[in-house]
Amino acid sequence: MADQHQIDDSRASAGDQYHVPVLLSEVINGLEIKPGGTYVDCTFGGGGHSRAILEKLNSEGRLIVFDQDAEAKQNLPDDERVTFVQQNFRHLQRFLRVNRSPKVDGILADLGVSSHQFDEAARGFSTRFDAALDMRMDTRNSATAATVIEKYSEAQLHKLFERYGEVTNAKTLARTIVSQRVIAPVKTISQLKQALQPIVKGNPNKYFAQVFQALRIEVNEEMEVLKEMLQQSTEVLKTGGRIAIITFHSLEDRVVKNFFKKGSFDETEDDDVFGRKHESPFNIITKKPIVAGADELKRNPRSRSAKLRIASKK
Repeated sequence: MADQHQIDDSRASAGDQYHVPVLLSEVINGLEIKPGGTYVDCTFGGGGHSRAILEKLNSEGRLIVFDQDAEAKQNLPDDERVTFVQQNFRHLQRFLRVNRSPKVDGILADLGVSSHQFDEAARGFSTRFDAALDMRMDTRNSATAATVIEKYSEAQLHKLFERYGEVTNAKTLARTIVSQRVIAPVKTISQLKQALQPIVKGNPNKYFAQVFQALRIEVNEEMEVLKEMLQQSTEVLKTGGRIAIITFHSLEDRVVKNFFKKGSFDETEDDDVFGRKHESPFNIITKKPIVAGADELKRNPRSRSAKLRIASKK
C-alpha cells in the first residue's frame, strides 16, 4: 500500500511556514556539497533545502532552482548565486543549457506536495476544503482533476485509481464516477465526495486520500516527469556528482530505486548475447533509503513517509 502523505491533513498544516524541509541534514550531508560547485534544486517550494545548500556554497558556487508553481518565487532569497526557473523539472537539461550550466555537481528533488499547496483551498489538493477539482501544480496547464473525472473512460479511470491510488475497489469507483457524471457534473471536491460516499471502503479519510493521490499524479503526469528527470540526470551530472531524491509513496520510491540500480527504464534483459551485463552509470550511496528519525517525526509528522535515496555519477 502506498503511503498517502499527499492528502494526510495531520501533516498538512505547517503554521505560518510555506513548507517544512524534510530530511534536511541528511540531504545536505548526502550531497557532499563542494563550496564552488553548481547545484540544482528541482523542487524549490518554500526554499528550505535551497537555503541550506547556499550556506555550504562560497561566492563561486551556484544554485539553480526549478518550480513550476509561480507562487514559489516569493520565497526566493535575495542572493545573486540563485537562478529561478519557473518550469517543470522534466525540462532539466534544456534549462540548464539555457542558464549556461550544462553540467552540475548535484541534484536534489523533494517529490512531496508543499504544505502551502495543501493549505490553499482553491488549489483543490486537500480533502479538508470544498473547492474546484483542480490539483494542477502549474496553473498554466489546462487539464485539471475535474477534466479527468469528466473525460476519462471507465477503463482509464479504473487503471489510474488502481495504479496510482492502489484503491481496493478501483473498478467500482470508476463505474460509479461514470454513472454519476451522467446524472450531474462532478466539478468540486464536495460533489466528488458525495458521489463516492456509498462505495467508500474502510476509513473514509484514507480512502479519499488514495483517490486524490491518484488524480493528482495523473493531472501532473508525476511518474512520467520523474522518469524524464532521472534519465536526464545521467547527462547533466558531472563525474562524482550526486543526486538525492526524496519520495513519499512506494510508486515513486520503486522508480528511483530501480533507475539508480539499472540506469535505464528499458525492459530488456540485463545480459546480452555475449553475456555482458548492462552497467548503471551510478554508484548507489544509500543501500536502503534514509528515513526520518524520532525527533523529526515529532517536529514534522509529514516526514513519516519520506524516503531519501542518494547516488553518485560514475
